[in-house]
Amino acid sequence: MEPHQRKFPMRAYSALELSRFYNVCKKTFMRWLKPFEPVIGERQGRYYNINQVKTIFEKLGTPGGYED
Repeated sequence: MEPHQRKFPMRAYSALELSRFYNVCKKTFMRWLKPFEPVIGERQGRYYNINQVKTIFEKLGTPGGYED
């Protein structure tokens, strides 16, 4: 693993947390998700569940260093 990569566990994440993994602001991240909303589904409260997070990673590419 390269020094600039960070490990993070697979769990539910908020849009803000996910946007930070991709090094973009939340507004940009939400715009990236827009085309995939039907596949990802709606958040439950503030968080995307684990299956939604996996789908986001499939659609946008995996940010460096996640753990299954």
